[in-house]
Amino acid sequence: MINPSSALHMSDVRKTYQVGGEEVIALDHADLTVALDEIVALVGPSGSGKTTLCSIAGGILSPTSGTVVVGGEEITHYSPKQLTKFRQNQVGFVFQTVNLVPFLNARENLLVVDEMGRREGRPARERADRLLRELGLADRANNLPRQLSGGQKQRVAIGRALMNEPKLVLFDEPTSALDTELGAQVMGLIRDEMKARGTSAIVVTHDERITGYCDRTVRIVDGVLDA
Repeated sequence: MINPSSALHMSDVRKTYQVGGEEVIALDHADLTVALDEIVALVGPSGSGKTTLCSIAGGILSPTSGTVVVGGEEITHYSPKQLTKFRQNQVGFVFQTVNLVPFLNARENLLVVDEMGRREGRPARERADRLLRELGLADRANNLPRQLSGGQKQRVAIGRALMNEPKLVLFDEPTSALDTELGAQVMGLIRDEMKARGTSAIVVTHDERITGYCDRTVRIVDGVLDA
């Protein structure tokens, strides 16, 4: 049964590809529910299906079969145009490589999200400045990414993910490029920011130390979830 109050509900989701005339299973009958305000660590080795699961949850990929509901909105059979609108309004992404636009400053990297979203002009600037303040980056608003430390870039990426007030934020190995101390700081920040807003998150990682900052750990091997 679908819980309309959950941030994510995936039921019997499969994702397969045809490679050389054979079917390759990337995700195998996955069932996963992420409650509101819950942070879930998704742990598994490379090639286990972590990225596939998050890509489906975030509307980047469509499942071969099964049901996907995000924030009460079923996206299973959405068209590419519908998925684009869904991503703009319902989910946030923080990628492993951060992917900040190099020629935009910190504030502009946040504002670029809302150029296609629900805000524009002054409301968007006020939202961006408030997030930068809350993330301890008020004095870095005009800095380009090359003028920021690794931890500061991650904070900008988190702010960018929160610009559209998403129901769900997906983090792909957010500490992989950081040392132990900075990684702990970033995970503490992620937990604090998600909890303060009541926003749910999935944190993809292979680092067991990260799981201590999450409410629950889900493991995946060869496309099969062990929740």
